[in-house]
Amino acid sequence: MTSSEIGTIYLEDLETGMSRSITKVIDEHAINLFAEVSEDRNPLHLDEEAGANSIFKTRIAHGMLSAGLFSALIGERLPGHGSIYMSQNLRFTAPVRIGETVTATVTVTNIIPEKRRVALDCVAKVGDTVVITGDALVLAPSRAKG
Repeated sequence: MTSSEIGTIYLEDLETGMSRSITKVIDEHAINLFAEVSEDRNPLHLDEEAGANSIFKTRIAHGMLSAGLFSALIGERLPGHGSIYMSQNLRFTAPVRIGETVTATVTVTNIIPEKRRVALDCVAKVGDTVVITGDALVLAPSRAKG
């Protein structure tokens, strides 16, 4: 199941295999905002000449800009509001070029109810090309007190 619903899925309602996705065009505006907020002004992302002289032959987006979509998914959609990041592992497998559309998906792979922990598989794609893979561990919101 893939959905774009925003809100909270409580620990008690989570099931292995549940997933949520988000899609975003990584445009010039997003790159400039990310450079400002993150303080990452690597010329590879901002300067045409630097991009042209790189192994990619063009400017590319910050990898963490696309990876930030996983944070949006975890905090807004699965598990959603009240989630707390515990860890994230990422592998960047292909560049994202300016103007490309990235679809990020998180999928529940394991639920540890006694610790309120949820393991998620994380994949980001541009079309059929996987650009990021990884996994995350989060503390999920629960209806139980404490």
